[in-house]
Amino acid sequence: MTKFKVKTGDTVRVMVGADKGREGKIVKILRDKNKAIVEGANMVSKHTKPSAQNPQGGVSKFEAPIHISNLMLVENGATTKVGYRMEGDKKVRFSKKSKEII
Repeated sequence: MTKFKVKTGDTVRVMVGADKGREGKIVKILRDKNKAIVEGANMVSKHTKPSAQNPQGGVSKFEAPIHISNLMLVENGATTKVGYRMEGDKKVRFSKKSKEII
């Protein structure tokens, strides 16, 4: 299993692509694909056919996954890299910019 530096609930900024500069919270992480779904970023439209559940049909918008490498953690309004260190007997994440525990 791969280890990611960002977790569900973290605020991240999209660093490349059409949504470059957009910030949002991570809603879900797809570990098998190394991707994450970010609130309000990478919106795509899907055309739905009318069905019994949705008799109207139409176009629905939702967030598509973004690769983890294209995201960067935001702390105090600025992006930062994430490191790990031992605090006593506990392993904690910390901001490499401010050296504070996240």
